[in-house]
Amino acid sequence: MPVQRLNHAVLYVRDLERSVDFYTEALGFRVVNHMPGRAAFLQAEASTNDHDLGLFAVGSSAGASQAGRATVGLYHLAWEVDTLAELQRIAAVLTERDSLVGASDHGSTKALYAHDPDGLEFEVSWLVPADLLTEDDQIKTVPLDLGAEIERYGAQTKGGVGVSFAAG
Repeated sequence: MPVQRLNHAVLYVRDLERSVDFYTEALGFRVVNHMPGRAAFLQAEASTNDHDLGLFAVGSSAGASQAGRATVGLYHLAWEVDTLAELQRIAAVLTERDSLVGASDHGSTKALYAHDPDGLEFEVSWLVPADLLTEDDQIKTVPLDLGAEIERYGAQTKGGVGVSFAAG
């Protein structure tokens, strides 16, 4: 059987406690295992996985990632939320933390882009439920109008897991 989904991500970080605080306070992860100064394993709120995010400390002298600028490497990870209300709440938290760097409407997904304390980019997205997708939801990248999307779909509408849109 082929690969089914991403099980977890592991990041190297400069300051473990700073990163744990960020991911728990900004995105709502909870710590399930913590080795002070070395590593921490975090779990998303509704997850049944033993951990969804691992953080490994490499120290304050570590240089910035050059992935995408001078080296190959990971561009970003994408975390999914259940509702547009939660996406809006996280947008406010990321804005307060000066972490939000963009917001895009991709048709079938509504996405926020942000940087963690080490400058690593991540995405937080809500997926349009498959039964609500229309021809207007073609794959695209345009600025996200979160208020308009909440008006269109409702703040508490549960997003679709693993939404795909066939290219025409």
